[in-house]
Amino acid sequence: MNIAENKKQNNISEYIIYMYQTEDLIRVYEFDIELIKQYVIKHFPVSDEEKTEMAEWYKDIMAQMEKEGIKEKGHLSTVQNHVDQLSRMMDDLKTSDEEFKKIYEHTAPYIKESLELAHGQITDEIQICLNGIYGLLLARMNGREVPQELMPGINAFGDTLSYLSYKYKQKNFLSDN
Repeated sequence: MNIAENKKQNNISEYIIYMYQTEDLIRVYEFDIELIKQYVIKHFPVSDEEKTEMAEWYKDIMAQMEKEGIKEKGHLSTVQNHVDQLSRMMDDLKTSDEEFKKIYEHTAPYIKESLELAHGQITDEIQICLNGIYGLLLARMNGREVPQELMPGINAFGDTLSYLSYKYKQKNFLSDN
């Protein structure tokens, strides 16, 4: 099982963010599998066979991105379907789950503020949470300091996504059995 599949089974939010990162990585290397092999895959401490499987996985992702016309921006439809599922789950849990209601009440002001800052370009609350966490990841990867005043909101986004991922896994486990 590759990294993405493992994340997909265990934490859907991590999977979505991992796939966003993969899409961006492919764009940075301009859809050149040889560069991805040299600068990414080569550094994984796995067997040559596993490296070959990883390269095939990247090629598949590239082909999907090209087919969907998202070479420059956007996300794979399969990944966005998971975002949509999380959004629907969040809407349901807001009215049916007391624990989630508390988490959401804490996160809601940060979501509202971020939606306002997005000026209508992003309208989905889950997308706001994912973008906040992904932005933190990108900043850290690039060695940039994240302003301390942003951290309470980012932590609230993380709490929301963690709870939703837990419920998502629980729901999918129950539906598989």
